[in-house]
Amino acid sequence: MADRQRAQQYRKLRGNKLMSAAEAVSLIADGDTVATGGFIGAGFAENIAVAIEAQFLAARAAGQHATPRDLTLVYAAGQGDGDSRGLNHFGHDGLVRRVIGGHWGLVPKLQALAVAERIEGYSLPQGVITHLFRDIAAGKPGTVTPIGLGTFVDPRQSGGRVNRVTTEALVERIELGGHECLFYKAFPIHVGIIRGSTADPDGNISMEREALTLEAQAIAMAAHNCGGVVIVQVERIAERGTLNPRAVKIPGVLVDAVVLAEHPDYHRQTFAEPYSAALSNEIRVPVESMPPLAMSERKIIARRAAMELVPHAVVNLGIGMPEGVAAVAAEEGVAHLMTLTTEPGVIGGIPQGGLNFGAGINIQALIDQPNQFDFYDGGGLDIAFLGLAEADAHGDLNVSRFGTRLTGPGGFINISQSAREVVFMGTFTAGGLETAIHGGQLKIVREGRARKFVSRVEQITFSADYARRRGQRVRYITERAVFRLGEAGPELIEIAPGIDLERDILAQMGFRPAIAPTLRLMDPRLFAPITMALKADIEAH
Repeated sequence: MADRQRAQQYRKLRGNKLMSAAEAVSLIADGDTVATGGFIGAGFAENIAVAIEAQFLAARAAGQHATPRDLTLVYAAGQGDGDSRGLNHFGHDGLVRRVIGGHWGLVPKLQALAVAERIEGYSLPQGVITHLFRDIAAGKPGTVTPIGLGTFVDPRQSGGRVNRVTTEALVERIELGGHECLFYKAFPIHVGIIRGSTADPDGNISMEREALTLEAQAIAMAAHNCGGVVIVQVERIAERGTLNPRAVKIPGVLVDAVVLAEHPDYHRQTFAEPYSAALSNEIRVPVESMPPLAMSERKIIARRAAMELVPHAVVNLGIGMPEGVAAVAAEEGVAHLMTLTTEPGVIGGIPQGGLNFGAGINIQALIDQPNQFDFYDGGGLDIAFLGLAEADAHGDLNVSRFGTRLTGPGGFINISQSAREVVFMGTFTAGGLETAIHGGQLKIVREGRARKFVSRVEQITFSADYARRRGQRVRYITERAVFRLGEAGPELIEIAPGIDLERDILAQMGFRPAIAPTLRLMDPRLFAPITMALKADIEAH
């Protein structure tokens, strides 16, 4: 409450909520729980993060009590550039005490602290954290959901804890109405840090120039209702009473401090894009046909995955290898038969990649991230195409932890656990794999150094047992083989022409899979230089 009183004193002096980044940061007390919004760089309040880091380091350099310190940092999606921006500004000894995050891959400075056991760390499903913000705002004791059952966030495994110094249990297994669920405990949010486009002196916030709206409203409401402070970074100030009420995303009653970005680099639309009218959906841009993928193992995988499409499917494409499905769909003239979505709230259009990932152009609609995960968790996705990093004899997948490399699940658990069908895509081996196609035959020129099919994954991000109980259709698609999830584990159902079963498949696996009695060759069209005429196949479903 002291922080809220300080914010009120500032407002009385000014007659409005506008203040500098340094003044806003002074409202954060040692030991506070701070929630931040953002998706990679979209919607992230970079100016506030820079100011927090600067204040902490300046005090430490002067031999003074460095503040704020011992913060608990809570965030849903990855917020960083893999280097120094975003939540990497918090990556200093003493600045944070605990981190609860959905994706750690873009914040190596926080990763390093967690791996070195300098901080407590939790890695929880991205969608669950967005819902937790909303449930905290509503005064609920926590979030109850089946999301995470059977994975590493299940308390029967690690409960989402990432190191030995993290001991408190934030996740419990419960039974409710005869259903097994996980209970993610709520906690007070003392400070909410979010971003918008325009603010008026009363703190009303619109988001018309943002690429995504994310969980900003849920964070603001959670912090406000916990008696905390809500700090909003914007890029422009409007006169009182001039914002269209229907355009106001964050009502001023929720906002304590408004910070006008002090430099354009602190308020980029994404970390890759200063500003694009296409990403804010002000305009629809003419889109030339996507150039066809060059013939390679990536195209073979994307083609085979695209064969899983059904007419009018609602689809989620993961980053990396799954992006090839969109290129194949465009080349085959079937893009109009599916609706692409991304977890931060984009529905329809063309999802973007790289540091623009999550945003989209020419979209049909944009909703808040917690609502998108409502849609996903409830079974709204017909099919999800996700990366295949590591699979095991049981059929489980790991995409979240590899030794000292802490990635976290992001939205992977929500998406893979809830989609009606999930297709995992990746090369059969990794690290230096070279292939060639001659006369419709696939040849392994050089095998990859690392196996992807291992006896047991290091961490379970996708639970095969849970998928079996749901009757979920699961495929593991590589350039040389296709597996389906069987009763005991992956079952080999297709093999590429030119591939030797023993040498190129079984000898490259850490276990011996079941082999379908009707093992067949992969479709020869996958290996031909011309289009596959896929439209007729999909429309025939």
